[in-house]
This record gives sequence, structure tokens and C-alpha cells, in this order.
Amino acid sequence: MARLLLAPVLLAGIAWAAAALWFDGPTSRGLAGALAGAFALANLAILVAVRPTRRAALAIVACVAAVAFWWLRIPPRNDRDWLPDVARTARASFDGSRVTVENVRNFAYRSETDYDERWETRTFDLDHVIGANLFLSFWGPTLIAHTIATFEFDDAPPLAISIETRKEKGETYSAVLGFFRHYELYYVVADERDVIGVRADWRGEHVRLYRVKMPAAEARALLVDYLQEVDRLAAKPQWYNAFSHNCTTAIRQHRRRLGTAQAFDWRILANGRLDELMYERGAIDTTLPLDELRVRSDVTERARAAGDAPDFSRRIREGVPGFGP
Repeated sequence: MARLLLAPVLLAGIAWAAAALWFDGPTSRGLAGALAGAFALANLAILVAVRPTRRAALAIVACVAAVAFWWLRIPPRNDRDWLPDVARTARASFDGSRVTVENVRNFAYRSETDYDERWETRTFDLDHVIGANLFLSFWGPTLIAHTIATFEFDDAPPLAISIETRKEKGETYSAVLGFFRHYELYYVVADERDVIGVRADWRGEHVRLYRVKMPAAEARALLVDYLQEVDRLAAKPQWYNAFSHNCTTAIRQHRRRLGTAQAFDWRILANGRLDELMYERGAIDTTLPLDELRVRSDVTERARAAGDAPDFSRRIREGVPGFGP
């Protein structure tokens, strides 16, 4: 019975360690594959041949722990040959209630990969923060989405912050690699027209917009925490992880630091259902049935029609519940 219960755990550990060696090991694919294969075969042999079971388990745990110790010490970097749209890291400097943000992305797109680069410096008065919004962007399966937070001011355009992977030239996103130490964490600090427009138009994604029911003071504190993290990442990079440190779990981490996070729910991981969770908790508009709210909150066509219009943010909000007439 002990063997039956322990075997799946040990097999999972062997599989993870072999995958870590394969994906994050030597840059030579042949060498990485040989190392991962040798590790898996050796540990499977231990599991089958070594007795008593306790001794085999201890040997496998020691091997997996050694890989984990190496893997956790792989350093993230800020000096790789990045794709142009993530080439610069934002920086934030505070002066009383005013914050100046460098490298705000505001690209002009002709396609997803063809664009004019525009990195801007913008200054915001935190006393003029009036609220926060959440975008859900779907590229395929509706159980998973990409989340983007935006912050509204009564004297300036909204500021969008999208937590993403930082990809090198020649790289594309892989859901599997996202669970390993393959992508650095990157906060895209951008104009809404950039980060929402490129997804709705050139990437063909479907985007919903929700006004979050949050006091202005809480939205301000959340924005400050975001920008402080942006500044930390510029100095000390971190790894992205599709399970523990992704676009949605990072939002929860920000709110936990502020003491405003609510109980964990499985829909934080299956974040395509995040609007359902927020609806149940009264964090978004509840005057309509959820299905109708989702339809009314779909801003995909409005974003495509707005294109490069300077009033992009105003146009996509027209008719969305929570944003007035």
C-alpha cells in the first residue's frame, strides 16, 4: 500500500526534474536531452530495483532535491537580446503625489510584428487616480485568459500594466516552458491603445473590459505597489512562472501586500472564469445577469474600429456597464 501511494509522487518528481534538465539545462539540446534521459532512467531503475522501498524513495528524493537546488539558483537576467516590444524596462520615480514613469510603451502597429517604436515618459498625479479596470483577453480556450489592469485618472489617459513573459528574439511563448525557468517576468507599462489594441486587432483576440468596484484610495495604493514592483524588476529581474507567478497570480500578490486580497479560489488559476468570481463577490457590475454583462463588456469590435484614434480609451468604454452612458 505504501508503495502504491508513494510511487505516483516519486514518478512526478522524476518527471519534473528530468523536464527541468531538458528545458533549463545545457544550451546544447543534445546534451540536455541526454542528461534528462539519463536522470530519468537512473531514477526509474532505483525505483524498481532498490529495496526496501524506503531506501529507494530516499535516493530518488535526494536526486530530485539536487536538481531542484540547481534549478532554483538559475539567475534571471535583464541583458538578453530581447524582442523590441519588451526591450526596455519601465522605471518609476516618486516625488510626493507625483510619479514619473519612463519607458511607457505606445507603439504604432501595422501588424503584430511590424510597428513604429515609441517609448514615452509620462508623469501622473496620484491624487487624481479615480479607479481601476480589468481586461480579460482570450486567444483560444475560454478557460484561460490574459489579464491586464488599467488605472484611470480624472486628468490623464488611463495607464495599462500587463504582466507578461519577456521573450528574446526568435522566441515564442510556450505554455509548457512557462512552467520552467525559461522566461523572465515583464511588466508592460503602456497606453491602452497599444496593449489592448494590438491584442484585439492584430492578434485576433477577444477582449472584455470590466470596471472594478474599488475605492479611489485603494486603486491608488494598488498602482503605487505595481510601479514599485516595476522599479524593482528593472534593477533585479525575476522569473515568470505559468503556475505561481503569472498575469493573474501576480495581481493577487499585489493585493495581498496591501491586505486587500480575498480568499483563494480555483478561478484565479483558471482565469478565463475570473469575471464569474468577481461577479459573485460583487467586485464588478452586478445589475445585469453575468451572461449579458459579458456580452456588454466585449470591447473587441470597438477596439478594432478605434484603431489609432487618440480617444481610443473613451471609445472602447462606450456602452460598457459601470462606465456611464
